[in-house]
Amino acid sequence: EEITAHSSNVSSLVLGKSSGRLLATGGHDCRVNIWSVNKPNCIMSLTGHTTPIESLQINTNEELIVAGSQSGSIRVWDLEAAKILRTLLGHKANICSLDFHPFGSFVASGSLDTNIKLWDVRRKGCVFRYKGHTEAVRCLRFSPDGKWLASAADDHTVKLWDLAAGKIMFEFTGHTGPVNIVEFHPNEYLLASGSSDRTVRFWDLEKFQVVSCIEEEATPVRCVLFNPDGCCLYSGFQDSLRVYGWEPERCFDVVLVNWGKVADLSICNNQLIGVSFAQSTVSSFVVDLSRITKSGSIPHGLIRDDEPLVPPTPTGSSLRRIYDRPSTSCSKPQSRVKHNSESERRSPSSEDDRDEKESKAEIQNPEDYKEIFQPKNAICRTPPRNNEPFPAPPEDEPVTAKEAVKSSQAADVQTPLPKQELVRTPDPVQRPPIASSTPVTRTEPSVIPAARNEPIGLKASDFLPAVKNQSQTELVDEEAMSQIRKGHETMCVVLTSRHKNLDTVRAVWSTGDIKARMWRHPRLNSVDSAVAINDLSVVVDLLNIVNQKASLWKLDLCTIVLPQIEKLLQSKYESYVQTGCTSLKLILQRFLPLITDILAAPPSVGVDITREERLHKCKLCYKQLKNISNIVKNKSGLSGRHGSAFRELHLLMAVLE
Repeated sequence: EEITAHSSNVSSLVLGKSSGRLLATGGHDCRVNIWSVNKPNCIMSLTGHTTPIESLQINTNEELIVAGSQSGSIRVWDLEAAKILRTLLGHKANICSLDFHPFGSFVASGSLDTNIKLWDVRRKGCVFRYKGHTEAVRCLRFSPDGKWLASAADDHTVKLWDLAAGKIMFEFTGHTGPVNIVEFHPNEYLLASGSSDRTVRFWDLEKFQVVSCIEEEATPVRCVLFNPDGCCLYSGFQDSLRVYGWEPERCFDVVLVNWGKVADLSICNNQLIGVSFAQSTVSSFVVDLSRITKSGSIPHGLIRDDEPLVPPTPTGSSLRRIYDRPSTSCSKPQSRVKHNSESERRSPSSEDDRDEKESKAEIQNPEDYKEIFQPKNAICRTPPRNNEPFPAPPEDEPVTAKEAVKSSQAADVQTPLPKQELVRTPDPVQRPPIASSTPVTRTEPSVIPAARNEPIGLKASDFLPAVKNQSQTELVDEEAMSQIRKGHETMCVVLTSRHKNLDTVRAVWSTGDIKARMWRHPRLNSVDSAVAINDLSVVVDLLNIVNQKASLWKLDLCTIVLPQIEKLLQSKYESYVQTGCTSLKLILQRFLPLITDILAAPPSVGVDITREERLHKCKLCYKQLKNISNIVKNKSGLSGRHGSAFRELHLLMAVLE
């Protein structure tokens, strides 16, 4: 199928890997257009960039899209909300590659300026910069467990970066031409790379050595994709698709597809979808994988002459270490976006206000937009397992989407429906009338949400007097009001006490900085006062202020706050956990490298009181962080917004393990 994607030449495109049918294109007209592979009309057009789009990527849940331009600017859009989310500036040249972290809210970018940057989308900042390549970085991929980043560049190398340590793990050399693409095996510690030298190489990530190298007398390798079960690798060449095995190295099958210079591959419903572009036209092609040879003893290519023919490894078996990934679900991750406040979804700066005015999401086809991007918290847009595949192609002709559409003109291929089915809410339990004295057992939720419309564990009958006479059906107004006033007075006492505590903290704050150096009176500072009150609500109120200004954080403050953060992370209140995660992330980003460096430094010569005090604080913080890391590790397997936050913290705390 062919579509005219832009008014000028197309410069980049990408397929959504979750559904396989969401297509994004970028052009010299500085627009990003969103399409459904089986629909001829544009769903949405995103504007804001002022130079041609050079690179695109869609996140795993197909909620966000990031686009890099020729000028080096990066913009992130929320597809569901149809609005700009972030603008990231820092590169000095073209953005050549982008990738979303599989769990955290991170984006990696590679540029013609040879730098790789890791961005925190929520905080609108660069977390790390990785330097090592000497030419343009053409491809970036996060590992399935989110701990590593692989980069391929024009300098003929593939580099593996440790995200937690912020440094290179290994450099793979062997290609004799620019490396265009790199891809992690979905399960094993194996990496595949494709190059302009017409070779595909497989790298062992445990032994850091080449497993096999397959060279073809074809054209440069443009894209590669592992089969979801990891049994084989699909490689896209000009006008052909080749299916490879690596132990031993062999070509299982060759499919001639007239797709020209294929730009991206995706798999859906046992069909491989390939897309390519020429000038302003984008073409999509479909290959039926059920008709492809993925393994077997009769290879279509050459095997090394000096090696015996070894049967391929059975599907599902593993010769290498398996990635240790936290459990995730389809329906939960997008709640992170939905539950975020408006202040988290956009920065309040004037720069972002200007970006939002300049950047627009023009919905070209409202029906398709509502069908694909329905803004429902409980629905995931990933298509279900039983969604309709593309129509089967003719038996004796190459498999293309265009021919598939022609052969089934009577069938209307619908856009994939959401994967998660709607769960019917059970009928509410019939409560006894207010006048009844029958007790009702109530259970409080394990986590109390921050946003709620009614009190937790309360109901109107609790504030009314118990009926002694079962036949009594009416209550005296004065008696009912008296009971309600009792509850009101109790609440007023609680709020008055909290207000008094906050006034105490505020009075101490106004006398000096947040952690004044009052060595004789350590409790005469606001943080000590808040902790001494022994009320987590006061600590949360204080941390919410401190978190807004990172310069307030000092090493002294960390030693006092970390034990409180440990309590917040185990709280049943969502708002407390959220504040604790935010504070812990700030501490890890600002102080963990300092703490590890000081603890690893050799002892000083002579007496240095200041250094000894700093060393003592670092040891104390390190011990507290180790205790917290166990909590974070246990909670990193949760789903939803909290699970995403804890996985992000677990990644930052990996250096402690």
